[in-house]
Amino acid sequence: MTFKFALLYRLGAWGAALCMVTICALVALQVTFRVLDTLLVLVGLRRLGLGITGLSEIAAYLLVGATFLGLAYTFVHHAHIRVTLLISRLPARIQVWMEILCLIVALAISLLLVYGLVELARESLHYRDVSSGFLSIPPWIPQTVLATGVGLLCLALAEAMLITLHIAARDPDSFRELTASDDNDLP
Repeated sequence: MTFKFALLYRLGAWGAALCMVTICALVALQVTFRVLDTLLVLVGLRRLGLGITGLSEIAAYLLVGATFLGLAYTFVHHAHIRVTLLISRLPARIQVWMEILCLIVALAISLLLVYGLVELARESLHYRDVSSGFLSIPPWIPQTVLATGVGLLCLALAEAMLITLHIAARDPDSFRELTASDDNDLP
């Protein structure tokens, strides 16, 4: 399948990758500070006491970004876990309609989730909530990132459903599963 919004999905993946790299960099910096303190104590000097305040909180928010911003990209690249034991044994004409049904259900659930997340972020912004950890981070920021990731997934699901509907209407016998490897996907 060729997705028209592939650039948006790729941008989401880059955002997820940036979140993961930031987590790694912060953890590496924290470990470096601790090793430096240990080495200073071993040679008889005082510890510097350097550290990143609220690292676990920051890492948790970045993990949310890494997880949810990558949803659409992993979907369009067939990296989500799918159980196709039953559907793969069906004839192509039935298989395409089962795929459409599954995409409709997934899209409906994702739309409900994105609606709830947008409302949650809006409510957090309205009440000026802040996190209760070491850092006072407004929760609407990670909630917006979360809603953006699920919104991208909704777009990818809708696009896949339209492509599958087109196949079902034109030539259902030519349908291959979304997880079947495309010749275009090969390097």
